[in-house]
Amino acid sequence: MGRSRYRFIYPDQPHFMTLTVQGWLPVFTRPESVDILLQSFRFLMNEGLRIHAWVILENHLHLIAQSQQLDKDITRFKSFTARQLLDYLQQRKATTLLNQFQQLKLAHKTDRQWQLWQEGVHPEWISSSEMMKQKIEYIHQNPVKRGYVDNAEHWRYSSARDYAYSEGLLPVDKSWWSE
Repeated sequence: MGRSRYRFIYPDQPHFMTLTVQGWLPVFTRPESVDILLQSFRFLMNEGLRIHAWVILENHLHLIAQSQQLDKDITRFKSFTARQLLDYLQQRKATTLLNQFQQLKLAHKTDRQWQLWQEGVHPEWISSSEMMKQKIEYIHQNPVKRGYVDNAEHWRYSSARDYAYSEGLLPVDKSWWSE
């Protein structure tokens, strides 16, 4: 996972991750930009990625996921979505954001003009159901703590609805969960 010192301990088991936009810039403010992320997740889910919980905010996302090669899947996700999102920003002539991504690009990234995602994801292995519950609660409460909604299940871009017995935007694997 790039130059990050953090590693996936057991890449085939659930890990909590945060993916952050460079400079915490607000990229996911329109349904079209969020849809790029959701489409990429759906593609990876067809290839074996299992998502247990997720939330997308304007400048970062949290998720708990697992797959046979989680580290590689997250690398593929970040690479693909960065290309798609930068194309989207170019089409929308979002020059202020693009200029900021150019300035924030790390010096060793000489093969590109912009850098959308911060390096690494600081994966945390989910070692127990208690830890799983704690991380899911943290994920779902993120928009509530920011004051965007009063109830977690009201945030459209989250798996909170799935855990509130409704259907969200992505299929969520709750096989770990015993009600």
